Amino acid sequence: MDRLTLYLIAGILTCLGIAGAIIWKFGFLMLIRIIFSLGFLGLSFLLFFFLGLSLYARNFKYALYCALPAMLSSYATYLFITWQNVRIGFLIFAIFIIAGLFLIWYISEPDIGIIDRFKSAERLERERKYKAAARKYEKKGDYVKAADMYIKLGWLESAAWAYERTKAYDKAAKIYEKLYSKEKDTYYLKEAHECWKKAKNMERAAKALEKYAKEEPWFWEDVAKLYEKIRKPRKAKEAWQKALDYYLQEVKEEGVFWEDVAKIYEKLGNKEKSREAYEKFLEYCINEAKEDEAWWKHVAETYEKLGKKEKAKEAWKKYKEYKNKIQSKMK
Repeated sequence: MDRLTLYLIAGILTCLGIAGAIIWKFGFLMLIRIIFSLGFLGLSFLLFFFLGLSLYARNFKYALYCALPAMLSSYATYLFITWQNVRIGFLIFAIFIIAGLFLIWYISEPDIGIIDRFKSAERLERERKYKAAARKYEKKGDYVKAADMYIKLGWLESAAWAYERTKAYDKAAKIYEKLYSKEKDTYYLKEAHECWKKAKNMERAAKALEKYAKEEPWFWEDVAKLYEKIRKPRKAKEAWQKALDYYLQEVKEEGVFWEDVAKIYEKLGNKEKSREAYEKFLEYCINEAKEDEAWWKHVAETYEKLGKKEKAKEAWKKYKEYKNKIQSKMK
């Protein structure tokens, strides 16, 4: 049993003990009097705090909302403390309960007017109250109709979300592509790509990702792999070439990308260039291994790629020595 559970049990037992002592000493009515007095006292402090905050912020609308319940709560506190006109106190309590339930009901559909809450989604649609109709259709689980309402409102992102909820991924993807054309935000292309994949339309998914890669070039490799998957070798080769161009730029800043360059040259069938890139990656790994012995693993793997088996054995030996040192330290 954790501490929080212990504290919770101790708190409940303490409250029950105090309540039992009050009933035994003063009777059950005194317990009711104390509970309602303290309850309304706390509520009064809270309401007056928000009233003061609203006045300080010069938000007189919310100040007005707080003023009446604050006065009612204060009056109820007085009635229960003095135990006078208790029926009025309980009436105020009932008013607060009803108001609280109304508030919960209102918050459940904040975008819909009180009268519109009692209308059907179809009627709201006929009245061209598309926002309220969309919310009603959502509550019914009819996300296709909700999406139609959002399209009429021009809320395309909400429409795409609704289509995704009903697994109409192709429709959602088309909307995301439309949003990209309008907003030029690459986020929508990524979303379109994901939706086309879920819709099992891999060719459209590849096209969306290709557009995305034009803005975010580190995705050209993913584009190439996707075109390979759908057996579009010419498009895959074009994407691999663009991925290569990207990594050749990146390698000027960070040598670790020589491995990616080597792999892509290998994909494109240029063994000589691939070997040159692996040689440069090997040089980078050896330099890194001087600072961090974990890099001996990459050194060994690269030697193997280059067919230098003896050198690879030496590197694997150094990597194993490094691992043994780490394990001995942990013991």
